[in-house]
Amino acid sequence: MRFKEKHNFKELLVWKLAMDVVEEIYTITDDYPKEESFGLTAQTRKSAISIPSNTAEGCGRGTNPQFVQFLSIAQGSAYELETQLYIALRRKYGERSRIENVISKIHEVQKMLYSLIQKHS
Repeated sequence: MRFKEKHNFKELLVWKLAMDVVEEIYTITDDYPKEESFGLTAQTRKSAISIPSNTAEGCGRGTNPQFVQFLSIAQGSAYELETQLYIALRRKYGERSRIENVISKIHEVQKMLYSLIQKHS
């Protein structure tokens, strides 16, 4: 099934919020210990980047099932990112209030992705 309407990722609120999350993740992970550069820092950044990237890639696909597939990947990355931030909190990396604030934004991203997935399934 072809798209009923064209998806422009730059107009999607979820993509915009996910891009904001990426920026905050880079700031947060700048404060992680240097020994985490190739561990939690890299993995956290990769998960964050995956959310808007997969949302955009889904928009570039021609069918609703493909769009939903990439939104689902973005959703998985959002949950992965949330888990990595809980690990950072347990390890006492970064500023707690800043991490908790970005977790709240990730929850919003998760809800928005869920709604889009339901709408196009």
